[in-house]
Amino acid sequence: MSFLKDIKADYKAIKDQDPAFRGGMLGFLEIILCYPGFHALLIHKVNHFMYQKLKLRILPRFISLIVRWLTGIEIHPGAQIAGGVFIDHGMGVVIGETAIVGKGVTIYQGVTLGATGNEKEFQRHPTIGDGTIIGSGARVLGNITIGKNCRIGANSVVLKDIPDNSTVIGIPARIVKINGIKTISSEPDKEIMEKISRLQREIDVLKRQLKDIEKTKEIFTKRVVV
Repeated sequence: MSFLKDIKADYKAIKDQDPAFRGGMLGFLEIILCYPGFHALLIHKVNHFMYQKLKLRILPRFISLIVRWLTGIEIHPGAQIAGGVFIDHGMGVVIGETAIVGKGVTIYQGVTLGATGNEKEFQRHPTIGDGTIIGSGARVLGNITIGKNCRIGANSVVLKDIPDNSTVIGIPARIVKINGIKTISSEPDKEIMEKISRLQREIDVLKRQLKDIEKTKEIFTKRVVV
């Protein structure tokens, strides 16, 4: 029953969130036949069952490879994906083995839920909270947790935990909103202060050099006059 419930939730997520949904029987057939994200998630549920419950390894991996060829979406059979997930378009989406994706998550094309390569523990991939939206080309890397109802900007690179109801952008990603209220990250401020300090040191050096030049000029002028 959970399998069918998740499929219905995935269908409903597309129906509710995709502005291109036509409605009626035509819309139903379009989702079933023409949405690669829906196909990838549907087959992943079977793959995940074989991988986790039946302890099969090669067959689900091979099927996931075929799905990648057909849809452009690569989901490792070990990834845990809840119902109601919407992968929009989906080309280039990669979801790693130990990734956990919550209910109602929206993932746009080119998103990677991957590892950094430095992890020592089994959990190498991120956990994505319910209702989060991940923009096109974003990279969420490592054993980190993204809170519920977060917004990750397109092409952002997220390397640290993000609290609930946050909006993040940039490389590396920084929090710009929490609960709809704008916030200022301490990281860019620190970078700016370091640049200002470096410029100030350079100005001080130039001032000393200018004074030395003026002194040398003054001595030279006196000698010429004498």
